[in-house]
Amino acid sequence: MLCILNNSTEPYFNLAAEEYFFNNFSENIFMLWRNSPAIIVGKHQNTLAEINYDYVKENNIKVVRRMTGGGAVFHDLGNINFTFIETGESEKLVDFRKYVQPILDILLKLGVNAKFEGRNDLTIDGKKFSGNAEHVYKNRILHHGTILFSAKMSDLSQALNVKDVKYTDKAVKSVRSRVTNVSEHLQTPLTVLEFINLVFNHILEMYEDAKIYEITEEDIKKINELVEKKYSTWEWNFGYSPEYNFSKSVRTEGGTLEVSMFVENGVIQRLRFYGDFFTHKDITEIEEAFVSIPHKEEEIKQVLSRYNLDDYFFNINQNDILSAMF
Repeated sequence: MLCILNNSTEPYFNLAAEEYFFNNFSENIFMLWRNSPAIIVGKHQNTLAEINYDYVKENNIKVVRRMTGGGAVFHDLGNINFTFIETGESEKLVDFRKYVQPILDILLKLGVNAKFEGRNDLTIDGKKFSGNAEHVYKNRILHHGTILFSAKMSDLSQALNVKDVKYTDKAVKSVRSRVTNVSEHLQTPLTVLEFINLVFNHILEMYEDAKIYEITEEDIKKINELVEKKYSTWEWNFGYSPEYNFSKSVRTEGGTLEVSMFVENGVIQRLRFYGDFFTHKDITEIEEAFVSIPHKEEEIKQVLSRYNLDDYFFNINQNDILSAMF
């Protein structure tokens, strides 16, 4: 068991590191890591339907799609992530209890009444502090989980609070749970770094073949190539989303503006403007200009910049339209 204490807090790098070690190493691996503020969405989710777009944009929160299923989660430096990568018999690989048991053992020793509940959650007094997900390929499994230790709960709730938007799609939906931080239940206070060391040392003692592995310069190079190719791209983090219907209504000085659109592979296929606003020229020209354009703010701005919007909408500006489209 190679044990990695990954000191990077770069979300793109850390998610790419998981895939890199999964695909390129034959050894069993355990890795501990943290992310700077980020939203991590499940592989099969519609990203825009899971995030508070305005809050994420204003606070420069990165959004990254992971290689496992499940729901969206918020990470910050008060959240600890653990990853197990193992080889075994394909029909026996999926075992959530096996991989969360070390975390439970540590907390029980610290006097915390932690439990494994449901399919993949760890709880304290009925409140969730850890969600877990798995990815299986042939005889190899990647299991990873979160540990809310001292996360900023207000940031968590606001980043994942989607407002005034209706999505119709077949994507996996996140289930919001009551959550808690581990630090609030400790009899003796610990810092997040002290708790990380407890977990890391516990794994080193638990596995007879455990040995520390330092990420090499070659590893970093290969991981960064995967970041550039995949994990930092709009195509993976947003465009990979399943097809969806989107609608949102906003109030403007010119009246109510509603945008309705159908998006496939992140690209707008149909778009219509509705509302009680007044128009000058026929807005069909602008509606049709959005066809085949990614549902991406920079691309939307480029389309709108080609038009003098005053010629089409009365008292509705570019920011109003952007607000209705995200």
